[in-house]
Amino acid sequence: MTIRAKLYIAILLTILGPVVTIAVALHGMQRLGDRFDEVQQRADQRALALDLKFDVTDFNGWQTAYGYDNGASRPRFIASVREFRRDRAVAQRVLTDPQERRNLREISTRFEQFMALDDVAFAALQRGDAKRVKQIFLGPELRLFDSMATSAQDLASYESRRESATETTFDDSREDSRRGLIAVALGAALVIILLLVTASDIARMALDGGRETREAELE
Repeated sequence: MTIRAKLYIAILLTILGPVVTIAVALHGMQRLGDRFDEVQQRADQRALALDLKFDVTDFNGWQTAYGYDNGASRPRFIASVREFRRDRAVAQRVLTDPQERRNLREISTRFEQFMALDDVAFAALQRGDAKRVKQIFLGPELRLFDSMATSAQDLASYESRRESATETTFDDSREDSRRGLIAVALGAALVIILLLVTASDIARMALDGGRETREAELE
C-alpha cells in the first residue's frame, strides 16, 4: 500500500471514528435506558402485587380481631379493607396481561364473597350471637381468605419472575453495550497505529529526500 493510500485511509477513519463511537454510545444508552425503565416498571408491579398480598392478610387479621374483642377492632378492619380496594384499583389499571387479570379476578371474586359473609357475621355480633360469628370466621371466611392469599401469592410470584427476567435482559443489554464500546475502542487503536505508521513513512520519505538532495549538491 502506498503512503498516499495509507494517509487517505487514516484521514477517513479519523473522520468516521468519532461518528461511529458516538452512534454506538447513543444506541447503547438508549437501549439501557429502555431496559432500565422496564426493570423499574417490573419492580413497581411486583411491589404492587406484594401490597395486595399484605392487604389480604391484614384485613383478615383485623376481622378475626373484631370477632374476639366484641367489634372494637372493626374500624381498623374497615380501614384495611379500604386500603385493599385502593391497591386493587391500581392493580386493575396497571396489571393487564392475561395471567395478571386472571389472578386479580380470582381475588376480587373471593373478596366480594368474603365481604358479603362479613356483613352476616357483623350482624350476628351485634345480636350477641358469638357462636355464629366464630362459625363464619373460622369456616367459610377462613377458606375464602386462604383462596385470596393463594391467588395473591401466585400474582406476586408471577411478577417476581417477570422482574427477574427483565433484570437479566437489562444485564445482557449492558454487556452488549460494553462489547460495542470495546470494539469501537479497538478500532480507534487501529486508527492510531495506522496514523503512526503513516507518519513514520512520511518522516522516512522526508529524510530520504533530504539525503538525496545533499548528495546531489555534493556532486
